[in-house]
Amino acid sequence: MAIEIKVPNLPESVSSATIAAWHVKAGDTVKREQNLLDLETDKVMLEVPALEDGVLTELRIEAGATVQAGDILGVLEPGAVAASTPPPAAAVAAAPAVTTSADNDAQGPAVRKLLSEMGLSASQIPGTGKGGRLTPEDVKNYAAQPKPATPAPATVSAPAPLPGAREEQRVPMTRIRARIAERLLDAKNSTAMLTTFNEVDLKAVSELRAKYKTAFEKTHGVKLGFMSFFVKAAIEALKKFPVLNASVDGNDIIYHGYYDIGIAVSSERGLVVPILRDADQLSMAEIEKAIADFGTRAKANKLTMDDLTGGTFSITNGGVFGSMLSTPIINPPQSAILGMHGIIERPIAVDGRVEIRPMMYLAMSYDHRIIDGREAVVGLRTMKESLEDPAKILLQL
Repeated sequence: MAIEIKVPNLPESVSSATIAAWHVKAGDTVKREQNLLDLETDKVMLEVPALEDGVLTELRIEAGATVQAGDILGVLEPGAVAASTPPPAAAVAAAPAVTTSADNDAQGPAVRKLLSEMGLSASQIPGTGKGGRLTPEDVKNYAAQPKPATPAPATVSAPAPLPGAREEQRVPMTRIRARIAERLLDAKNSTAMLTTFNEVDLKAVSELRAKYKTAFEKTHGVKLGFMSFFVKAAIEALKKFPVLNASVDGNDIIYHGYYDIGIAVSSERGLVVPILRDADQLSMAEIEKAIADFGTRAKANKLTMDDLTGGTFSITNGGVFGSMLSTPIINPPQSAILGMHGIIERPIAVDGRVEIRPMMYLAMSYDHRIIDGREAVVGLRTMKESLEDPAKILLQL
């Protein structure tokens, strides 16, 4: 009995999806659990697997179409096998000659060896021996003959652009890009966003990483990066200033008694923010492993809706792209976000003398409706102090 391939139930708050790509075509044989197509939603990519082994007999909706849960995408005939198609005549003619067992039986061992080494068949070589049998000289002479050259396939060059031509290309936004645009505009229009800045001397963190990075990776199987320090420093500030970890719901302020930290990750589909749940209870190794996993799955479009839902505070790192300073945009309904930037060695005054230190500018954008300037400024300074003296993070001072 034929099986209808349907759009699965979509995640909560997602009303439709777009067929990003079919990975099979009508008439193909497929295996159970093989991914047939990708569905793009506002946040994640969903795979639609085959329910049984069989043949995809019908493909009803093409790539690029918008679909809803329950829509029929195609038809699968379970247990069927796609009919084989004979190779084109040209491909058969071009196939290298092989020596058959019949050829071998009719020839001497020296001839059989030459035929095998040269990839030739006895049937294509005229024999001059007794009864038309091949001699070693027949094989060598045939192999030495010049073969007709195969004409190169004709190529068509793309027309050169006209002098002074001003080309344009119109491309529709992907669903996730449209959703990002919508959320960023909503954040700008619905919050009283303000940004405060500071700078942090990362000498102590850099020395700590350099001293223990080999042992850390050997013990935990993951590299010791900067992000785990920033997550821990942010949590210390959020504990001291709970409003930085709060959100707005109408005329109410919701203070969260947990710390779900969003980590902005760049992917080919756009910026996504997977969530570190209960980050205050994670070790630095667990944080580094989770962030590495987010990056890997974001590139492979394997993040789930659960990965991207919720969050009480976010961190974004423009420094990996070379950013020196920026004003990050709040991720509603959160009320604050920390922006990291590039680490640059700069001369600074230390105890009355000039030293070269690895410095980073920090930026924290916040919703001024519920967060006052004092809380934002002192909260960011708390993060700075924790990073400049990492022992405070470990001792929770």
